[in-house]
Amino acid sequence: MKKYFVLITLIMSAEMVMSQKVISTQGTDGLIVRIAEIEVYPEYLSEYLSYATEVDRLSVEREPGVICLFPMQDPADSCQIRILEIYANDAVYQAHLKTDHFQKYKQGTLKMVKSLKLNTMQPMDKEMMKAMFGKMKQ
Repeated sequence: MKKYFVLITLIMSAEMVMSQKVISTQGTDGLIVRIAEIEVYPEYLSEYLSYATEVDRLSVEREPGVICLFPMQDPADSCQIRILEIYANDAVYQAHLKTDHFQKYKQGTLKMVKSLKLNTMQPMDKEMMKAMFGKMKQ
C-alpha cells in the first residue's frame, strides 16, 4: 500500500507540472480528485488499454482544467485498472464528460468493462500540491 501511495504522489507531481497554470490561477479549493477502479474483461484488455491511453492523453492535452488522468494496471492482475483523475473543479469535470474523445471512450468500452467504481477522494493537503509541482521544475 505504501508503494501505491508513493507512486500516486509521484504521478500527481509529474502530471500537474504540465498544469501548473491551472493550479496557480484557480487555486485548489474546487479540485475534484477521483480514483476510478475498473475491471476489464480479459478478452478486451488490449483494446481497452488503447481507448484508455488515448482519452487520457487527449483530455490532458486539450482540456486546460483536466489536471491529471493517469491510468495504471495492477501488476498482479492486468485486468485491474486504476485511473487517478484530478479536475480543477466540477464545471471542468462536467465539460469533460461531454467531449467527443470521452464519449468515444465511454461508448467504445461499454462491453469491455466488467465493473466500475468511482471513488471521490479528499486531498489531505491541497496547498502542498503547489510546492510539489514547483519542486518538479528544479
